[in-house]
Amino acid sequence: MYKKALVMGMGASGMAAAKLLLSEKTEVTIIDAIDNVNLRRNAALLRRKGARVVLGSDSVPDEKFDVCIVSPGISSCSKWISTVESRGIEVLSELELGASRCKCPMLAVTGSKGKSTMVKFCTDALSLAKQHVAIAGNYGPPLCGVVTGKKSKELNWVIVEVSSFQLEKVKTFKPHVGVLLNIQPDHLDRHGTMQSYATIKSSLFRRMGRRDFGIVFEQDLSAIRKLSRTPNRWISFGLSGRSDYRYADGMVSYTEQGAGKKILDFRGTIFANEVLGLTAAATVAAVKACGVKPEMVQQAAQKFRSLPHRMQTVAEIRGVKFINDSKATNLTALAAAVKMCDRPIKLIAGGLLKEKQLNFVKKILVKQVDAVYLIGKAARKMQEAWGDAVRCLTCGTLQRAVKFAWNEANKGDVVLLSPGCASFDQFEDFEDRGTQFIKIVELLKSEGVVK
Repeated sequence: MYKKALVMGMGASGMAAAKLLLSEKTEVTIIDAIDNVNLRRNAALLRRKGARVVLGSDSVPDEKFDVCIVSPGISSCSKWISTVESRGIEVLSELELGASRCKCPMLAVTGSKGKSTMVKFCTDALSLAKQHVAIAGNYGPPLCGVVTGKKSKELNWVIVEVSSFQLEKVKTFKPHVGVLLNIQPDHLDRHGTMQSYATIKSSLFRRMGRRDFGIVFEQDLSAIRKLSRTPNRWISFGLSGRSDYRYADGMVSYTEQGAGKKILDFRGTIFANEVLGLTAAATVAAVKACGVKPEMVQQAAQKFRSLPHRMQTVAEIRGVKFINDSKATNLTALAAAVKMCDRPIKLIAGGLLKEKQLNFVKKILVKQVDAVYLIGKAARKMQEAWGDAVRCLTCGTLQRAVKFAWNEANKGDVVLLSPGCASFDQFEDFEDRGTQFIKIVELLKSEGVVK
C-alpha cells in the first residue's frame, strides 16, 4: 500500500490504476500531456473520488511520491520517467500494480502478433471446463480494474494479454503460466533493437519458480531460456517433431505421461493452417498447464469466432469473400494473413510503414496474391518494392481500393484488407480503418453489387 502516488497517463490503464489506488486510500496525483473533452470528463470523475488531476501537463510535479505508476503509452525513455527516477521514486507499470493485488493465478500471453486471439481461445476453453475466468490487459480491461477490491478472489484464473510496453517496468509480475507466441520485428522505434525487444519479452518469465510454466515457440526457446535464467518448467510448441506440442496437417499432437501420444483434431476450424495452428498448439499447452483437459481446446475451436479486425469475414458477395484484417499493422502480420487464405487474393495494403525492409514478403505475395491495391503514404514504397513481382495498383483511398478490387474479383476470390502498416495517416486507428472497410463492403451489398 502507498501513501502518495503519481500516475502518468489518463487512458484506460491510468484511470484503472488511479481508481485502484484511491480505493486503498492512497493520495493520488494523475497527469497527462493532453487536454481534451474526453479527458476532462474522466478528470471530473477522478476528482470526485479525491484525486488531483493535471491535464495539459508539460512537466512532473516537483513533489515526493512513494511510487509512480506509468501507462503503457509512455516510453521508459521519456523525460517524465527519467525525471521521476532521478528523484529516487520507483516507477512501475500499471500491469505490475495490478498483478501485485491479484488474488488468483494468472495466465499471461505475449508475442508480436496473435495475442488477443490466443487470450480469447484460452478463455473459451477454460470457460467450457467451468473455470471462472476474467480477461485483462491489452485485450479487455486493464488488470488494475479486474483486481480492484476482492474481485480476483472469486476467480480461478485471470488471463492477461501483455505487451512489451507493459513489461518495461515490472518488478514482481509473475504469471503461473506464461506464453510467448512469437518474436518478430515490431515496436523497434521504441525498443531500438531486436535484442532489446527480446530481452523485454523474456521478462515475462524472469521471476518464475519451479512450479510455473513457460511456453515458447520452439525456435525462440533457447534464446529465451538464456535471457530468463529461471528454474521454471519450459514447454515448446511448433511445427517440427522436436516440439512438445506440435501442429501438423490440422492436428495438434503431444505426449501425455502414462498415456502416450495424444492427438487433437482442428480440421474444419479456423485453426487448420500453419499460422493459427501454432496458436492452437500453444493454447493446448497452456490449458493443460492450467490443469484443464486439452480436449476443451478442441471443443472451443469448433465454436470460435474471429475477433473484430482480425481475419474477420465481413461478407461474401457473388462468391467473393471480403476479409477485414485491419489489425495487421506490420508486414509480418500481412504475410501471416496471406498464408491463412485458401483462395486467390486481391490484397489491400498500405498506410504508415513500420519497417524499412519490404522484400521479405515478396515470395509469399507471388504465390498467393493476384494483385495489390495500395493506399496511404506507403503506396509508393510498396509499389517500388513489389511491383516487379506482383501487379500493384496505387488507389490512394480505401474506398477506391475496395472498388477496384471488387471490379477485378472473380467468384472464389477473397478481397483481403491486411494493410501491413499503421493507420494514422488516414484513420484514427486500426479499428476505425476496419470499420470503414466494413461500411464500404456493406454499401456494395446495398447497391445491388453491380460491378
